[in-house]
Amino acid sequence: MLSKKTKYAIKALVILGKNADKPPMQISKIAEEERIPKKFLEQILLDMRNAGFLYSKKGAGGGYALNKDPKDIYLVSVMRITDGPLAMVPCASLNFYHKCDECHSETSCGIRDVFIDVRDATLKILSETSIADVIARETKLINT
Repeated sequence: MLSKKTKYAIKALVILGKNADKPPMQISKIAEEERIPKKFLEQILLDMRNAGFLYSKKGAGGGYALNKDPKDIYLVSVMRITDGPLAMVPCASLNFYHKCDECHSETSCGIRDVFIDVRDATLKILSETSIADVIARETKLINT
């Protein structure tokens, strides 16, 4: 299941993407419009800034804005920053691999084999879907 942290990060990036041609947005405005707890959002935006997706401006007219084009921010990166591994079992992870304690043989483990397929399918979708794609889907859904 998608964590609230990841969902909120995507929602924040989407609203910032929709407002990319406007001045930086204040955290309180993002929190209010997207119904995200402000304190939680502060930490999420800091993580996104540290990852290079956002920049922040202090003072009057300050807030957060995208540091990259929405088409260059992929969901796979957002998810790895907010939640770590995509794989549902540690032995199927590409970037956070470790052997399962109870496993006798990875090469003959049917569970691992299935979840490698799940990981690969998930990775393909998330690696090909950007914040711009999410914005386009929302626009299409609103207009249908």
